[in-house]
Amino acid sequence: MSTSKTPRSGVGGQPVADPGPRVHRRRGGDGIPALAFLTPSIVTFLVFVLAPTVGVLVLSFYDWNLLSDGTFVGLDNFDRLVHDDRLLGVYGSTTYMALVILAVNVAAGLLLAVLLESRMPAWLRGFFRLSFLFPFVVSASAVALIWRFLLNKDLGLVNYLLGLLHVDRIDWLGSSAFAPVSVIIVSSWKTIGFSILVYIAGLQSIPAQLKEAAIVDGANAWTRFWRITFPLLSPTIFFLVVINTINSFQIFAEPRVLTQGGPGDASRTIVEYLYDRAFGDFDLGYASAIGITFTLVLIVLTAIQFRLSRRWTYYE
Repeated sequence: MSTSKTPRSGVGGQPVADPGPRVHRRRGGDGIPALAFLTPSIVTFLVFVLAPTVGVLVLSFYDWNLLSDGTFVGLDNFDRLVHDDRLLGVYGSTTYMALVILAVNVAAGLLLAVLLESRMPAWLRGFFRLSFLFPFVVSASAVALIWRFLLNKDLGLVNYLLGLLHVDRIDWLGSSAFAPVSVIIVSSWKTIGFSILVYIAGLQSIPAQLKEAAIVDGANAWTRFWRITFPLLSPTIFFLVVINTINSFQIFAEPRVLTQGGPGDASRTIVEYLYDRAFGDFDLGYASAIGITFTLVLIVLTAIQFRLSRRWTYYE
């Protein structure tokens, strides 16, 4: 008995080659390798993010001093938040410093990035980029320690230079008026390099033909920036606003090393206040409640920024 197969006919009666047996690939065949690659990230998230977060949430309902057994107190720690006048003042100082740092990073960072992208020798552009980026990669504690010597009232270089201009010595670290300014200066100096780097990447992604067409149409530099550069750069600006808001509200090393939060609470931040309550007063339950509410504040701020971004952020 013959087992030969008759070739199929195609268009015009021409025979079509038999494709052979079909191989059915399961859709979930790549699931195990993908899971294997994701396992390190999943384990890291569970151990270092999810587990501590759940632990802090549970701990916020207890009164625990690290030495004795914790006592369940329910919502008492959150009730203390409402009546803690000092906490309200710390929120005020944190907000003041965070908003100024945010403005410096977003506005001054954009200005410096535009200047760095202007016409200049390549070696000079590289030097300035490295100069602005170097503080960002250095430890915040090391940066703050260096600036602590520079801002010293009696022996600091800053006051020495101001003296050459016949300006009286300023108590940068011991005055309630200038201590927050010192934190703002140091934190902005350290973090602005990241904003400049992101801005430069955004500027280089803008098509050159758009600017060339605007030049042909007679648009000046300001018009080109406002009508072309800024709208196309708006997603980058929005990203930096969100990132710098979160980071500036969480500053800790700069005020801790420079002023220890003083004088009083003039330069104290929420993270520093939380740290003092947890490891200074050994009141971990109340510190956990502060951390939970502070996280919620940052989430709300971020949600508001995403909501408002729809009005001014332009995506191609």
